[in-house]
Amino acid sequence: MLPGPGFRNNLGYSDYNSLTTFNETGAVNFTGLLHDFEDAYSTFEQDAGYILTQNLQDRSVRSGLSLAGWKPRKDAAAQAVEWWQFDWEYASTPNTTFYQFSDQNNYVFDERGFNAFIKGEASSYMHDKDPRLLLNTVVTNISYDDSGVKVYNQDGSCIHADYAICTFSLGVLQSDDISFDPELPSWKQEGIETFSMGTYTKIFLQFPADKVFWNTSYQFFLYADPHERGYYPIFQSLDAEGFLPGSGIIFVTVVQSQSYVVEAQDDETTKAEVLAVLRNMFGADNVPEPIAFLYPRWSLERWAYGSYSNWPAGTSLAMHQNLRANVDRLYFAGEATSAEYYGFLHGAWFEGQAVGAMIADLVKKVNVTEEVHYEVLHGTTPDEQYDAANGWQASSFLTYGFE
Repeated sequence: MLPGPGFRNNLGYSDYNSLTTFNETGAVNFTGLLHDFEDAYSTFEQDAGYILTQNLQDRSVRSGLSLAGWKPRKDAAAQAVEWWQFDWEYASTPNTTFYQFSDQNNYVFDERGFNAFIKGEASSYMHDKDPRLLLNTVVTNISYDDSGVKVYNQDGSCIHADYAICTFSLGVLQSDDISFDPELPSWKQEGIETFSMGTYTKIFLQFPADKVFWNTSYQFFLYADPHERGYYPIFQSLDAEGFLPGSGIIFVTVVQSQSYVVEAQDDETTKAEVLAVLRNMFGADNVPEPIAFLYPRWSLERWAYGSYSNWPAGTSLAMHQNLRANVDRLYFAGEATSAEYYGFLHGAWFEGQAVGAMIADLVKKVNVTEEVHYEVLHGTTPDEQYDAANGWQASSFLTYGFE
């Protein structure tokens, strides 16, 4: 059981200071490296602001951190700290830029799942077994022009509409599973293929409540593997106040290449590897067999092909707008089209609202505006293009992270 009855409408706040560190020998304190990283990040962040305001050539986060003095190289503890501070957020090694949405990260563990609020919204205008809602329906082709959109499904059905909003993930758009007729224009295809899709995997274990072996006063347990960066690096306890006390649940997160490894292997192999790490950390005699074990395989899901999008270094806002912009009466939305909050649920939420409002205006023929796109792209984005037309409504200089 993961989790059992009674755990509803729960919202926990992650305390990133509630952290203890380990290597293959057990508990070892390398938290001082966290301060070194934060110092380097502060310098890097100031440099990034200068690059943005002066419209200078972009650089990767890796090069920015290195110039600020952060060079983990082969130091396993430093690599673990860097993973904790960067990869864990982006599902990628340091090559993107992001400003946090708020000063508190919420871990949602509502038993009903994230779709509870979507069902709540839908219930205000749809009814049970509403024929307008097609579940378990596979789209194979989308035909579009300046008069409307046709969506063809695997079961032979076809949907006609004056307008359509495509919310496929970036991973699906980059796959060959869906064809477009006519083919998407080159500026749109380039926008789709330029961005990257991250994979983020949470691996859950549940132990008997009377055999919990970790200190439940801590939320996070950072592991520095001596041989491989990002090898089962961060464990998070849900058996803690504010979460699911008494549940015996802990989970570990892996991303990208490590995600692909665990996706390709069976559960038993992954479980054995995770338990070997936990026994290095807490002692072989202290870690029993779990009573439950599960994890998703996001990059193998046909409706996802990954977890969320990322911006490669050097990507301009204009390039992102090409990913975002409509083609005739076919519009696009989702977390990947959010310039401000890509990779996050609220990014998809805001983009859906914006495009829905735009189409409503088109239908009513009021306040009609067209989404912009760029046939010719340049290396940087001029300051005046950081505007609502390009999906940029938040300041790049209001940060809630490192000071």
